[in-house]
Order: sequence, then C-alpha cells, then structure tokens
Amino acid sequence: MEIPEQVGKYKNVEMMLVTTIVEAVDLKKTYMLGKVPVNALRGVNLKVESGDFLAILGPSGSGKSTLLNLIGALDKPTEGNMLIEGVDVSTLNENQLADLRRRIGFVFQFFNLIPRFTARENVELSMAIAALSKADRRRRTEDLLETVGLRERMNHRPAELSGGEQQRVAIARALANNPKFLLMDEPTGNIDSKTASEIIGLIKRLSEEKGVTIIMVTHDQRLAGQAKRIVQMFDGLIVQEVMN
Repeated sequence: MEIPEQVGKYKNVEMMLVTTIVEAVDLKKTYMLGKVPVNALRGVNLKVESGDFLAILGPSGSGKSTLLNLIGALDKPTEGNMLIEGVDVSTLNENQLADLRRRIGFVFQFFNLIPRFTARENVELSMAIAALSKADRRRRTEDLLETVGLRERMNHRPAELSGGEQQRVAIARALANNPKFLLMDEPTGNIDSKTASEIIGLIKRLSEEKGVTIIMVTHDQRLAGQAKRIVQMFDGLIVQEVMN
C-alpha cells in the first residue's frame, strides 16, 4: 500500500523534527450567562509538540470543550494567547482563520458525513479546494480509506455503514489535507464498546506508526489511557498531567 504523503511519512515518531504545534499561554475565556460572567477557562498553559498524542479529560463544565474550541480556532480567548505554530490566533482575520481551520483535521462525535455521498465522495469532497488533480484526489482518497481499513466499503453511503465505519470515514476525511494536527471531540462517544475498541486501536496506530499529532477530548478512560499524555481539567484549569 502506498502510504499517503505526511500520513505515515514517519514510521518512527522519534525520527520527526520536534516542533511546538499548539501553545496556550495563560488562556482565559469568560462567557456571559445573561448578566452573570462564567469563567470557562481561568489561566490554562499547555504545549503540544509534533507527533504528540494528548488526551484532555474532565467532567462537564471543566473547560475542556472550551479549550478544544480555542485550539481549533473556532473561538478566541478573552485573555491570554492561543498560538498555532507560533501564530497568535487572535491576530488573524476571518479569511486567515478559515484557511487555518482548513489545515486542522476535525473529528466529531456524530461523524457529520453527507448522507447522499459515498465514503469516497465524503473524503474526496474535503480536498475540493486543494491544488490537486482529480486523479490525485481519487488516489489519495483510496489510500486514506485503505489506511483506516475501508477500501472495500468506499462506495457505500453512510446509512450503509456501521457507526464505527462512519467514524473511520470521518478520520480519513480529517486526514485528507495533511492537517497540522487532528482535533478529536469524543471520537468514541457515539459507538458501542466493541467498535470503540477498534477506533482506539486505529487512533493509537495513527499516532505510533504514522506520526500523526492528535489532541483529543474524551470521557473514555480506556481511550485516554492510550495517549502519550493526559491532562486533567477541573473548574477551568489543568490540575494534573500524566505521561504514559
């Protein structure tokens, strides 16, 4: 199998040039609930290096979803700085933000596939604005679907795929444009435990064998246990960090 460029470029993560991909500096975020301020983040400091696999754990209301939104450039902090490869997200205009988001691979709990499109079309569509020929897009799509174990299912629509297969399509789609990193929001939250184990295995393989940088919010202790680093959030702060 031809491994897609970037994905699988490094068979050993230690061979990669380590650079800081994401850096949060004294990150604070306050929302207004009516007239009442809610401090969702109260001074978060975090670094994610290339090839890292980070799990963010925390109860509801701990700030992990807010942090995820800031890392994904879907929101801006009230105070502090969110840096993506050294660039402060708050300094970017809307066009620059849109371009940055295109270079982040998002994987959501509910898949967000287009129902009338096949698995192949869902992945290929994400490369529509890339400077690739139709043949190159088709070849890369097939390579990605093979990477996630779906080469034989690429012409099936989402309704014809299991939940785990749909999540695999979503992961392939997220990898399509050689993202800076994958940002995963509860990737096993909408599938059964057996299928979740298969997705956990796939995510770990992407990290260990392919060198993909992964930042993941999860409540799944088994999934978090596969990460290289675990940060525990509570009340808007990182209260603990564990290396696996």
